[in-house]
Amino acid sequence: MSKVTEAQVIVALSHVIEPELHKDLVTLKMVKQIEIEDGQVNLTIMLTTPACPLKGKIEADVVGAVQTIAGVEKVTVHFDAHVPTDARLMGKMDIGVHNAVAVASGKGGVGKSTIATNLAISLALEGATVGLLDADIYGPNVPMMMGINERPKSQNNRIIPPEAHGVKLMSMGFLIGPNDPVIWRGPMIHSALRQFIQDVEWGELDYLIVDLPPGTGDASLSLAQSLSLTGAVIVTTPQQVALSDVVRGVSMFKQLQVPILGVVENMSYFVAPDTGQRYDIFGQGGGAKMAQEVGAVFMGEVPLEPQVRLGGDEGQPIVVRDPASAAAQAIRAIARQVAAAVSVQNIAADLPKFKQAPELKMV
Repeated sequence: MSKVTEAQVIVALSHVIEPELHKDLVTLKMVKQIEIEDGQVNLTIMLTTPACPLKGKIEADVVGAVQTIAGVEKVTVHFDAHVPTDARLMGKMDIGVHNAVAVASGKGGVGKSTIATNLAISLALEGATVGLLDADIYGPNVPMMMGINERPKSQNNRIIPPEAHGVKLMSMGFLIGPNDPVIWRGPMIHSALRQFIQDVEWGELDYLIVDLPPGTGDASLSLAQSLSLTGAVIVTTPQQVALSDVVRGVSMFKQLQVPILGVVENMSYFVAPDTGQRYDIFGQGGGAKMAQEVGAVFMGEVPLEPQVRLGGDEGQPIVVRDPASAAAQAIRAIARQVAAAVSVQNIAADLPKFKQAPELKMV
């Protein structure tokens, strides 16, 4: 039997192209470790996110490439992850957050907070370190939706964020009574958001998901001034009145030089549990059409399900409450797309930055 060498494995892997970055795994330094013993090849691939949506394809391509080497009997692929950092964010405010992703809409009532909470939990379920910042100062719903009603603790003049479902949280809802109104002008909102960013002990986060209030008001402007957003996910429903407002939101982000990572259509359709018939209650196809018009990626449809509402009311978001449901599966898939879009954007902007990943180690 021919003896398999490390050099042969490296050559084989140099022909495996990362499907979204369009470069080979060796050039991207995604091969972390190679072990060879009696025709058995074990190797570790360093992904750009633990939520990689194409992990299966990469594994199949790696196995196929290495198996072409004479003497290879079995190939075992392990995965690790190194999330690339948004260099703009770190340059502006080094708070341990590697990427900040806004979840936004042009109008209220489209389920933006539902998408934000489930998106954050989905990324955490994939193995990422995640925080969720509720930037809706006037209507902070995240504490209830995440099942947290305690006030944050403090240590060394730093706010320690509560944690639920593997996600660190910060919200004005932790600091006021359930029926207390927030009657603030723009400067006070700006000050509060800066405190939520700078004075909270977020730790090292792969992703900070920011749940923005609807519209194009003070909170969005304040965040853009205080924190370089890696990108924005736009939430809409299929109906025309929502789509018109969303286009305005997209225009705002473009003016603020915040990339649009994608568009999510929420409450897209309802499937009757007794008959299985689909009803397009708010119309059909509007989100995909709008995404095409503004030059954004359409990330998918989330169906209207009673369990989504129940989960939000009871502090058990749908990806935790009913992970097998169509809505949970749709949001999990969207979360992987968001993670991939962040990685692609960061690496395209600054490929050398990604080379901070651990060097190839062969034993």
